[in-house]
Amino acid sequence: MKKLLTAASLLALTTLPSLAEPLKIGVITTLSGPAGYLGEQVRDGLQLAIDQEGGKLGGVDVELVVEDDGLKPGNGLQIADKFMNEEGIKLITGIIFSNVAGATVPEVVENDAIYISPNAGPSNLAGAGCNKNYFVVSWQNDSLHEATGAAAKALGYKKVVALAPNYQAGKDAIAGFKREFGGDVTEIYTQLEQTDFAPEMAQIRAAAPDAVFQFHPGGMGIAFLKQYVQAGLSKDIPMIVSEPSADGVILNAVGEAAVGLKATTHWNADFDNEANKAMVAAWAAKHPDKPLTTYGQQAYDVGLLIASALKKTGGIDDLDAFRAALKEADFTSTRGDFKFGPNQHPVQDWFMVDIVAGPDGKPMWVTKEKLRDDVGDVYAAECKM
Repeated sequence: MKKLLTAASLLALTTLPSLAEPLKIGVITTLSGPAGYLGEQVRDGLQLAIDQEGGKLGGVDVELVVEDDGLKPGNGLQIADKFMNEEGIKLITGIIFSNVAGATVPEVVENDAIYISPNAGPSNLAGAGCNKNYFVVSWQNDSLHEATGAAAKALGYKKVVALAPNYQAGKDAIAGFKREFGGDVTEIYTQLEQTDFAPEMAQIRAAAPDAVFQFHPGGMGIAFLKQYVQAGLSKDIPMIVSEPSADGVILNAVGEAAVGLKATTHWNADFDNEANKAMVAAWAAKHPDKPLTTYGQQAYDVGLLIASALKKTGGIDDLDAFRAALKEADFTSTRGDFKFGPNQHPVQDWFMVDIVAGPDGKPMWVTKEKLRDDVGDVYAAECKM
């Protein structure tokens, strides 16, 4: 005999908790080629923040949807379109390179989705090109290298050869360095993904500068630094770099020849704060064979930022509320001091680091003095939201 459902039974069924789908976060990043490890760091840093909360951010179940842009702007744009229009993803992050960001970010933010950068912070999106849906957690490109210019000036250098790839981030790098250095700078632009730097080594030797500043992230940085040493230039001409040109992977690839370099950074593994200690320990436990770089740290902080907003909103259905919660930056950053400026780019501190031989003989960063305190970027005043 069939049993009829009572009104009470029907009410109970309709009030059972629904099995909600996790919030999808789209990750467009570089996972292939010599720069592929940079995207791996971003992916793994985000996932680590999620793992620390048992698969959630701010109490909300989340899922990363990761795609490789192959360092091609067209790929980034295509992936973003698929995320937004086929998968309904409204929260996107992950881009490493500024040429990919320049093509992709405007499409995302103009289609009422949120983009949070874990790395690229090109100048053209920081000033008049700013947008209420665009947040940067890493740094604005220029400010990253302004710190290195300030360090070169403090070290007493007067004449520097500055090298960077000929794309937006490279142009921002040399502009930022020059802004704070104030001395004589010879500019040399290389090619994105270049691996043979023999002509540049000859130009450096002929210029006979007090020091060399170079910005070459990923595999380019490994190739440049190795060839600089092989050319014998490191014996006579000191090099000073910003953090992307001396990450842990680059240092491990170059080995003891990297010892003695000077660098600048917004973060280091030796920072003495609880959020940083927790991240460093968790990374070492999960990735014992991978050095934690600033790319992983920046992505982890993106995760903490998203968690802080979701804790207040419970989701992203109300984009205005979620955006407002993001802007508050109500989280404890692994770098220490952090807040957003008027263009939703970081205001933060910058430090000098020495590259020394660690206990295992491998080169490592040791934080020295603070170079700049609570610094934003020069484009913020142009931003009108």
